[in-house]
Amino acid sequence: MAMNIIWMAFFVIAFIIALVKLVFFGDTEIFKLLADGLFDSAKSSIIDVAFPLAGTMVFFLGLMNIAEKAGAIHKLSKWMNPFLSRLFPEVPDNHPAMGHMVMNFSANMLGLDNAATPFALKAMESLQGLNPEKEKATNAQIMFLVLHTSGLTIIPLSIISYRLAAGSQDAASIFIPCVLATIGTTLASIIMVGLYQKIKWDKVLIGWLVGLFIFMCVVLIGVNSLSPLNKEVFSKIAGSSILLTIVVTIILGGAYKKVAVFDAFIEGAKNGFDVIIKIIPYLVAMLVAIRVFRDSGAMEYVLNGLTYLIQLTGMNTDFVGALPVAIMRPLSGSGARGLMLDVFQTHGPDSFLGKLASIFQGSADTTFYIIALYFGSVGIKKVRYAVWAGLFADIIGVIIAILIGYTFFK
Repeated sequence: MAMNIIWMAFFVIAFIIALVKLVFFGDTEIFKLLADGLFDSAKSSIIDVAFPLAGTMVFFLGLMNIAEKAGAIHKLSKWMNPFLSRLFPEVPDNHPAMGHMVMNFSANMLGLDNAATPFALKAMESLQGLNPEKEKATNAQIMFLVLHTSGLTIIPLSIISYRLAAGSQDAASIFIPCVLATIGTTLASIIMVGLYQKIKWDKVLIGWLVGLFIFMCVVLIGVNSLSPLNKEVFSKIAGSSILLTIVVTIILGGAYKKVAVFDAFIEGAKNGFDVIIKIIPYLVAMLVAIRVFRDSGAMEYVLNGLTYLIQLTGMNTDFVGALPVAIMRPLSGSGARGLMLDVFQTHGPDSFLGKLASIFQGSADTTFYIIALYFGSVGIKKVRYAVWAGLFADIIGVIIAILIGYTFFK
């Protein structure tokens, strides 16, 4: 129900704004702009999103099948079971979904978005197997989605790469702030959804959360002790080298367990196209709606309204120039990335706004895209409280990002 209303609202609001611009301001090009954007976004949803995703999906689902046949997913599930069983009490002990979620969280933490998506889709498929009402999201699926939305990252590879490409002389300066922002968002998401779902807050769960926080702090302190040059080197090679190590380890582990690795890979890879075909309608529907909403000028009005309200409070408004990135982030990852690059070009990647835009880009994930993609892949239509829970995580991420930005760079 919530997604139906939001999706319809994007088009209706865009149409009303376009009508007002035409009648009262004589903007004769606005409807052509929206129509062109509609067709362009429908096309780019397939060419720029679905097709590139297909290759990644095919490869990593093939790799996942090798890991499953070798028993690696089961071992991951067993190792993480004490923690995950408390966050996901609906999921039986040592269920494959646990291992799939661990793989997804690990890829996210390394900033490897392309690798994280296939693992997430596989996890959602496993969770759907436990769903008694196939069109209605379960608590476990919503908890997983919100945790994914919080975007926990310890190596923000892509953002640092964009900063380097934009000519930044201090590309790694956002490393620590990005990590701190995602930690705060993730912990807030666990607490918020956990309280709503009334999960059991025992010593094991609290101990794991504290342990994860301490682990992150150790990583942060260790990275912070490096020189700026070494930070950049670490950021460049850590995630990619770990990813390649995982790939080789799975293949060699499969061979060690006497799995026919190539045959197992092909068997799993065939499922990639099936998943892509399932999610294309959801991707097109959401990405077209977001594009029309943005092209109408609605996003600019939202930003101006927020700026005015912030000014009324007497708060410092230096961060407002980077706010479009934060607003766009839940709607479109590519849109937010484009706005971040625009901030780089306008103000410079090493300016306060450039660094804050980088933190915004890394402090949360694309909520509506994720809901459309992951729930759409398994045919869920009733998302329940997933939308507001995901948006709450985004809002927490924005607030934390602003506080961290002022702490580090002001």
